[in-house]
Amino acid sequence: MASITLGGNPIHTSGELPKIGTKIADFKLVKTDLSIASLQDFAGKKLVLNIFPSIDTGTCAASVRKFNESASTLENTTVLCVSRDLPFAQKRFCGAEGLENVVNLSDFPEGSFGKANGLEMTDGPLAGLHSRVIIVVDENGIITHTEQVAEIADEPNYEAALAVL
Repeated sequence: MASITLGGNPIHTSGELPKIGTKIADFKLVKTDLSIASLQDFAGKKLVLNIFPSIDTGTCAASVRKFNESASTLENTTVLCVSRDLPFAQKRFCGAEGLENVVNLSDFPEGSFGKANGLEMTDGPLAGLHSRVIIVVDENGIITHTEQVAEIADEPNYEAALAVL
């Protein structure tokens, strides 16, 4: 279990992030068209998994915008924005913002992705949602970078994540 904070108050997660150098576990997440995406759908691509509590908060929205901007310049790389938001909310946000360079994926309804990767918040006012995490995966599915943001309201270190690509 990891410990992060929300407004300086301790929050715990369901486990530890996957280790750098290990293979990312397969997943089944819901796309904005309600179809299912799995790791196999992105085979041979580098992945940036931008994981956050809710697209309807300022910091989460900022991370989606920032990675959308960066994604347009990344070769053979797909940015996956993962939250427990309903796929409709993800689609609405990106449509209103004109964001087309990221893939939104929902871990709704059961949150199996968050639990499997040790990043679900288990207590506090956001219990059941994902903590703010970045996972970068190479084209072979090997994790090359992870960051669990210590204070949930803070943005991730974009430069560190993009530097490993």
